[in-house]
Amino acid sequence: MVWNFKNLSEFIDFLDEKGEVVHISESVSSELEITEIANRVILNQGPALKFENVLGTDIPIVVNLFGTHQRVAWALGVESIEEQSDRVRTILDMVQSPPKGFVGKLNSLFDLAAVSRTQPKIVQNAPVQEIIIEGEQATLDFLPAIKCWPMDAGKYITLPLVISKDPITSKRNVGTYRMQIFDGKTAGMHWQTHKGGFHHELTGRRSGLDRLEVAVALGGDPATVWAGSLPLPPGMDEFAAAGFFRGKSVNLVKCKSVDLEVPADAEIILEGYIVPGETRKEGPFGDHTGYYSMPEDYPVFHLTTVTHKRNPTYLTTFVGKPPKEDFFMGKASERIMLPALQMVLPEIVDINMPAEGVFHNLVIVSIRKDYPGHVLKVLHGLWGLGLMMLSKTIIIVDHFVNVQNLSEVTWRVTNNIDPKRDVIFSEGPIDDLDHASSSPRVGSKMGIDGTNKNISDGFEREWPPDIVMTDEVKRVIDSKWESLGL
Repeated sequence: MVWNFKNLSEFIDFLDEKGEVVHISESVSSELEITEIANRVILNQGPALKFENVLGTDIPIVVNLFGTHQRVAWALGVESIEEQSDRVRTILDMVQSPPKGFVGKLNSLFDLAAVSRTQPKIVQNAPVQEIIIEGEQATLDFLPAIKCWPMDAGKYITLPLVISKDPITSKRNVGTYRMQIFDGKTAGMHWQTHKGGFHHELTGRRSGLDRLEVAVALGGDPATVWAGSLPLPPGMDEFAAAGFFRGKSVNLVKCKSVDLEVPADAEIILEGYIVPGETRKEGPFGDHTGYYSMPEDYPVFHLTTVTHKRNPTYLTTFVGKPPKEDFFMGKASERIMLPALQMVLPEIVDINMPAEGVFHNLVIVSIRKDYPGHVLKVLHGLWGLGLMMLSKTIIIVDHFVNVQNLSEVTWRVTNNIDPKRDVIFSEGPIDDLDHASSSPRVGSKMGIDGTNKNISDGFEREWPPDIVMTDEVKRVIDSKWESLGL
C-alpha cells in the first residue's frame, strides 16, 4: 500500500496536489447542467470536478472522482490496480496451498494478521454525526441531488452506500443502488433482483417483518465508496473488503435511530426503513446501458434521521452511454476479482468486460484449452458463478490472445468461427436493466467459441498458421532501420 485516505476531503486534497481536480466557482444548476459539464470532461479523460456554487444549496458537489483508471488506483491506495490484484492472488494462494517451512509459514502468518487487522472497528464518536436531525425536521430536501438526463423522473441519489442486514442471519450487505427522491421523506430504493438488498427485503416479506431498517451513507473514504459496487459473494462484508484494500480498518459508528453501523467518516447519513412489500413506481432513469430504464415498481425508503458533518461535501455520479465513471470503477473490480475467478476456473488466463458491453452484455475470456468440450465447460462454469450468471454474451479465445485488444479479438473470432458450430445458446437470469429480452429478468445467452480448432474439436482440416515474419529477418531489418530514413 502506498496511500491511505481517511475521508473524502483527504482524497480530494491528494488529487489537488496531482492536478486532478478542477474547482468550479461559476454558478451551475444541479438539473442537467452538471451532467453535461462532467460528461464532456469524462469523455476526454479529464479531472474530477468540485462545483462550489450550485444553485439552491450551500453544499459543494463532487463528480468524476473515479473517472480514470489512475484515479481509481489511487483511490485504492496504489499506483496500479494490478498491485491490488496481486495482493488478492497472494492471499488466495495461501488459502489454497499453505506454505511449507518456517519462513513460509511466518510470512503467511503476517499476511493473514494484516487481513485480520483491517476488519471494521466500532467507534463512539464520528465526524458524520456532528449534526443530528431527527423526526419531522429530518428531510431529503437539503440534499443537492442531481437530475442527470432530460427524461429522468426527478432527482436521484446516484452514489450511495445502502446498508441493510438479513432479518434472519443479521449478515450485513452494502450495495450501491440508485435512489429517486420522491419527496422530503421518501425515496425509491432500486435494489435489483440479484442483489443483496433485494434478498434482505424478500426475506423480510417471507418472514412477515413490519420494517427492514436501512441506512444510506453518502461520501467517505474512496476505497469504501468503491467497495459498494464490488460484486462480492453473498455473506462477504464490503466494509471488511474496503479495509483490506485500503490497508486500514473502516471505522463504523452506530446509527441514531436504526440498529445499523455506518462509516464514521462519511459525509452524510440517511437513516430509515423499508416496509417489505411496499412499492412505488420508480423511473425513468438514464442508465449505464446508455438507454433509459423505464418506470417499474421498487421498494420505498422512509427517512427517520439525518446526520452529517458540519460542512459536508456531496459526492455524486451519473451514468449513461459508456464510458462513464462507473466503467472505471467496474474495470478495477474486474482486475481485482480475476484471481478469485481463476481459483474456481484455473484455465482462465485473462478477462475483459469492455465499456461498450456495460459489464453484463459482453465478457471476453482467454483460456488454455486442453481437452474436448473445454470451452463449453468454461462457458457453463461462468454462467453458474455468482453475478456472472447475468452475462449475456461470452466470447472464449485462446490463451495467447490479448483480450484487452479488441482489434485482435475481433480478428481472431471472426476468422475462427463457423457460426453454426461455434455459437452456443443458453437461457437463464438476465440483468434487471436488460430491455431486449422478451420477458423481464430472464432470457437467452450466447457463447462464442473463438479458439483455434483441432482434431479434439472434431475439426478434420488442417488449421492454418498465423502469418509471422521470421526472427532472422526482423534482426536484419532492425540493423538497417536507421539508415532507411523512415
